[in-house]
Amino acid sequence: QVQLVESGGRLVQAGGSLRLSCVASGHTFSDYAMGWFRRAPGSDREFVAAISWNGDSTYYGDSVKGRFIISRDNAKNTLYLEMNSLKPEDTGGYYCAARPGSPRIITVQAHMYDYWGQGTQVTVSS
Repeated sequence: QVQLVESGGRLVQAGGSLRLSCVASGHTFSDYAMGWFRRAPGSDREFVAAISWNGDSTYYGDSVKGRFIISRDNAKNTLYLEMNSLKPEDTGGYYCAARPGSPRIITVQAHMYDYWGQGTQVTVSS
């Protein structure tokens, strides 16, 4: 199985930018499609973005489309989330997730991802 560790979250002002990283270990990173999800306090988990094994396919949640960019570097076993034009409603815990089985296929459904990191906190102040 794969282990995932996120980093990069911090307090940032509205309109600012952040880049989150997720380092994978324990298995061949390119065997997995990857995703980012977030959870705000008192809210359900929300899909943010997903990427296929080689980065050729990406998909974004409506609330982040045009502001966030998901990418990956398979040589570094790392997934990224570039977050721009941040808003207070982007505040929450951000989690990366790995989906085995069909790395060319990306999905927004959290239950399709088998492996999850512990999360990194992003707080956007107004």
